[in-house]
Amino acid sequence: MLLAILALAAVLYSWNLSGSSLNSFYSAAVLSGTQSWKAWFFGSLDAGNFLTVDKPPLALMVMGLSCRVLGYGTWQMMAPMVVAALATIWILHACVKRVFGHAAAAVAALVLALTPITVAINRDNNPDTLLVFLMVSGAALGLRAVQGGRLLPLLGSAACFGLAFNTKMLQGYIALPAVFAVYLYAARPGWVKRIVNLLLAGVVLAVSSFWWAAAVSLVPASERPYIGGSTDGTAWNLIMGYNGLGRIFGGEGNGGGGGGGGGFAGTAGLGRMFNDILGGQISWLIPFAAIALVGGVVLCGRAPRTDLTRAALVLWGGWTALHYLTFALAEGTMHPYYTTALAPGIAALCSGGGVLLLRAFRADRRWVWVLPLGLGVTAVWAVVLLRRASGWNTWLWPSILVVMALAVVGLLVFRSGASGLRLRLLGVSVAAAVVAAVAGPAAYAWSVPSGSGGGGGMGGTNPTAGPSTGGGFGGPGAGAAGASRAGPVAAGRRVVERLAVGPSRVGTPRRVRVRPRRVRVRPRRVRLPPRRAVASLAAGRRPVRGAGRVNRTGRAVRLLAARPRAARAAAGRAKRALRAAAWAEAWAATRAASWSPT
Repeated sequence: MLLAILALAAVLYSWNLSGSSLNSFYSAAVLSGTQSWKAWFFGSLDAGNFLTVDKPPLALMVMGLSCRVLGYGTWQMMAPMVVAALATIWILHACVKRVFGHAAAAVAALVLALTPITVAINRDNNPDTLLVFLMVSGAALGLRAVQGGRLLPLLGSAACFGLAFNTKMLQGYIALPAVFAVYLYAARPGWVKRIVNLLLAGVVLAVSSFWWAAAVSLVPASERPYIGGSTDGTAWNLIMGYNGLGRIFGGEGNGGGGGGGGGFAGTAGLGRMFNDILGGQISWLIPFAAIALVGGVVLCGRAPRTDLTRAALVLWGGWTALHYLTFALAEGTMHPYYTTALAPGIAALCSGGGVLLLRAFRADRRWVWVLPLGLGVTAVWAVVLLRRASGWNTWLWPSILVVMALAVVGLLVFRSGASGLRLRLLGVSVAAAVVAAVAGPAAYAWSVPSGSGGGGGMGGTNPTAGPSTGGGFGGPGAGAAGASRAGPVAAGRRVVERLAVGPSRVGTPRRVRVRPRRVRVRPRRVRLPPRRAVASLAAGRRPVRGAGRVNRTGRAVRLLAARPRAARAAAGRAKRALRAAAWAEAWAATRAASWSPT
């Protein structure tokens, strides 16, 4: 069963991948990393190392190494991301199987593979695919440390979360409190040893989290690129500002996730996950996951402190709750594809908690109503989501209602079957319920590789799945008809042509072209004006003697030198500086319009 699910996921994540539009910012950074090891380490947008992307470079490093070995292109760039996505399914399957059994593990793998926003982001070069892989690995290792009481899995868990931090900074820490809290309460060793082990894990976490920021700080500012997204050119400011508290409270370049109900993810609030933008991307099984979590914890009752079933429920429940609250209440930039981090928790709760509810449904008459209630709520919510997309697969929602109704009736009729035909019919009813529950997400997921979403969107910058539901940027799928099909090679090689958003036309991309004028050399000397010296623009290196000035607009460079050879060298540096200045202008225009590419 696992191999079949992995094969299905591989098709969803890689079918027609060369025709998908990727994030041009990351494509350009990967291209730069193939041309310069310094750009590869810093995550620079250009091989001249003037400006970096607004994220730590771990995901870019992985894609850059792949492109260095295999060549630069869509498949070469996306191959490690697809492998990471499939590995995430495998790890979640193994983790759930260890606690809840084979059937629950298969359901968890299927739910994760068919989550619409997960399919969309796993076909994109944004870092979220690698982020989820590292976080799920950390959670699985943490649960193994709880089960066995050994130190090494706990240290491995801390290292995974540290690497997740170097993939997308503080977002990699969202689930960490749940993992450490479960270990502190439910692990087998005594209190003192558990605390000591957590302290050691904290050391590993700090080293694996901050090695890149520390390395950047050790390089003089004149010898490193400007850290994109920061206000002072340092990685520490990026951690605490734009990619830290700014994402939650707004400000620091985060203009908000869609105040007034528009924008990328809608208005912040507890109901954000169910709105027109995010509802079809992630919310299909959230109601059932909540019912399964509460029911499963109640069924565990007064189990021993080290009970692995309750520990797993609390861990995945904490994962889901922390991500839900963070994404729902975030006032800063909030893209729909961030919610892919919710998918592993939802999948684990639906499968593990669902198995517990099924057992209670058959064994205890007091619990007969809980499982049918959860399935009924799931079907009704699927109908609501499908009817939001007017005219899209109108046959689907009646089919879900009919199949789910028959499945619930079958469960009630064959509930007491112990063997023979009744037991097989009970199994058929359970399978029908699972099919009805995942039919809606599967339709949304398939719209991404097939291009059947029916709308045009922002492509790799803001990938989503399914049809347009009238929710601003969040509706159309990344693979929908009419979406931009510019490949990453073209996007990466157009280093000077950038996408910018004007303050009066938020959301309307336009090209910015900078054409430097021909350099004129005259045999006379001009005093360099402060703050506008060509040398200061050229990566902060020592001044050029005899070289001239930059005009105020930054779009024409006039060099004056006494010696022809020195003039030609200064002209080359000035051209590179002008290209870097163009990057900075495009980035500043984007930030001024409160629009973020990630």
